[in-house]
Amino acid sequence: MLVPPFNQETALKKVRMAEDAWNSCDAQRVSLVYSEDTRWRNRSEFVNGRAEVVTFLQRKWVKELDYRLIKELWAWHNDKLAVRFAYEWHDDSGNWFRSYGNENWHFGADGLMIQRFACINDLPIAAEDRLFHWPAGTRPDAHPGLSELGL
Repeated sequence: MLVPPFNQETALKKVRMAEDAWNSCDAQRVSLVYSEDTRWRNRSEFVNGRAEVVTFLQRKWVKELDYRLIKELWAWHNDKLAVRFAYEWHDDSGNWFRSYGNENWHFGADGLMIQRFACINDLPIAAEDRLFHWPAGTRPDAHPGLSELGL
């Protein structure tokens, strides 16, 4: 596990590990990077503790189908990372969205995330305007990131 204080290399790895985990859409797997008493603000929802993280993510991925996420490191300092991201998904009616956001992460000495603050906006898109094209799971290394895609 990568632990603070972070440098550029470890911060970049931490962000990519988070992206890969979230792209698995496995709530249990994702939850393991958060402390037992983690605190989140996700949009207007407040999540407290790893068990609530699992419930939140399970509910999220029932709604957000064919989820594909790209994260990019924005800044870091000691035990904190700032990340920007975008993800594409569709609802059960086939309406596509690209969701844009920023996250602030705070880690404990053990490398587990103790706080996550996320601001997210959803933009309806046409299916032909999608940019994230890879099979479910980890984004291939050759697939462009946010900056390369002009996002």
